[in-house]
Amino acid sequence: MARYVLVRPARLDLETVAARTGLHPDLLRRFAALGLVESAPDANGRPCFPPSTVARLARIQRLRTTLSLNYAALGLVLDLLDRIDVLEARVRSHRRWT
Repeated sequence: MARYVLVRPARLDLETVAARTGLHPDLLRRFAALGLVESAPDANGRPCFPPSTVARLARIQRLRTTLSLNYAALGLVLDLLDRIDVLEARVRSHRRWT
Protein backbone atom coordinates (compact mmCIF):
# COMPACT_ATOMS: atom_id res chain seq x y z
CA MET A 1 0.00 0.00 0.00
CA ALA A 2 1.41 3.39 -1.00
CA ARG A 3 1.67 6.06 1.67
CA TYR A 4 1.60 9.71 0.75
CA VAL A 5 2.84 12.49 2.92
CA LEU A 6 1.82 16.01 2.10
CA VAL A 7 4.69 18.39 2.63
CA ARG A 8 4.34 22.11 2.34
CA PRO A 9 7.09 23.44 0.07
CA ALA A 10 9.73 25.53 1.80
CA ARG A 11 9.08 29.24 1.49
CA LEU A 12 11.03 32.27 2.68
CA ASP A 13 9.35 35.36 4.03
CA LEU A 14 10.19 38.86 2.82
CA GLU A 15 12.37 39.71 5.80
CA THR A 16 14.44 36.53 5.44
CA VAL A 17 15.07 37.14 1.74
CA ALA A 18 15.97 40.77 2.44
CA ALA A 19 18.43 39.70 5.15
CA ARG A 20 20.03 37.01 2.98
CA THR A 21 20.42 39.25 -0.06
CA GLY A 22 21.01 42.65 1.52
CA LEU A 23 18.22 44.13 -0.58
CA HIS A 24 15.53 46.45 0.73
CA PRO A 25 12.11 44.80 1.11
CA ASP A 26 10.54 47.45 -1.15
CA LEU A 27 12.94 46.48 -3.94
CA LEU A 28 12.03 42.81 -3.44
CA ARG A 29 8.35 43.72 -3.71
CA ARG A 30 9.10 45.63 -6.93
CA PHE A 31 10.99 42.68 -8.40
CA ALA A 32 8.05 40.41 -7.55
CA ALA A 33 5.53 42.87 -9.06
CA LEU A 34 7.60 43.00 -12.26
CA GLY A 35 7.74 39.20 -12.41
CA LEU A 36 11.51 39.06 -12.01
CA VAL A 37 11.13 36.76 -8.99
CA GLU A 38 8.38 34.37 -8.04
CA SER A 39 6.31 35.14 -4.96
CA ALA A 40 3.01 34.09 -3.47
CA PRO A 41 1.09 35.44 -0.51
CA ASP A 42 1.07 33.47 2.72
CA ALA A 43 -2.08 32.94 4.82
CA ASN A 44 -1.76 36.51 6.12
CA GLY A 45 -1.24 38.03 2.66
CA ARG A 46 2.50 38.66 3.13
CA PRO A 47 4.76 37.75 0.21
CA CYS A 48 6.71 34.50 0.42
CA PHE A 49 9.43 33.31 -1.92
CA PRO A 50 10.89 29.94 -2.90
CA PRO A 51 14.43 29.31 -1.59
CA SER A 52 15.77 29.57 -5.17
CA THR A 53 14.91 33.28 -5.07
CA VAL A 54 18.15 34.06 -3.22
CA ALA A 55 20.25 32.72 -6.11
CA ARG A 56 18.02 34.45 -8.67
CA LEU A 57 18.41 37.76 -6.85
CA ALA A 58 22.19 37.32 -6.85
CA ARG A 59 21.99 36.85 -10.62
CA ILE A 60 19.81 39.98 -10.92
CA GLN A 61 22.30 41.98 -8.88
CA ARG A 62 25.20 40.80 -11.05
CA LEU A 63 23.33 41.75 -14.22
CA ARG A 64 22.37 45.16 -12.86
CA THR A 65 25.91 45.86 -11.66
CA THR A 66 27.93 44.57 -14.59
CA LEU A 67 25.61 45.43 -17.48
CA SER A 68 23.57 48.31 -16.04
CA LEU A 69 20.35 46.75 -17.29
CA ASN A 70 16.96 48.34 -16.67
CA TYR A 71 14.09 46.27 -15.29
CA ALA A 72 12.60 45.45 -18.70
CA ALA A 73 15.95 44.28 -20.02
CA LEU A 74 16.53 42.26 -16.84
CA GLY A 75 13.32 40.34 -17.47
CA LEU A 76 14.35 39.54 -21.03
CA VAL A 77 17.88 38.49 -20.08
CA LEU A 78 16.64 36.34 -17.18
CA ASP A 79 14.13 34.65 -19.48
CA LEU A 80 16.85 33.88 -22.02
CA LEU A 81 19.22 32.59 -19.33
CA ASP A 82 16.45 30.34 -17.96
CA ARG A 83 15.83 28.97 -21.45
CA ILE A 84 19.55 28.30 -21.89
CA ASP A 85 19.58 26.42 -18.57
CA VAL A 86 16.68 24.24 -19.75
CA LEU A 87 18.34 23.52 -23.08
CA GLU A 88 21.66 22.66 -21.44
CA ALA A 89 19.87 20.27 -19.06
CA ARG A 90 18.21 18.58 -22.05
CA VAL A 91 21.58 18.18 -23.79
CA ARG A 92 23.11 16.66 -20.64
CA SER A 93 20.15 14.31 -20.27
CA HIS A 94 20.33 13.31 -23.91
CA ARG A 95 24.07 12.58 -23.64
CA ARG A 96 23.44 10.27 -20.68
CA TRP A 97 21.01 8.19 -22.69
CA THR A 98 23.06 7.92 -25.86
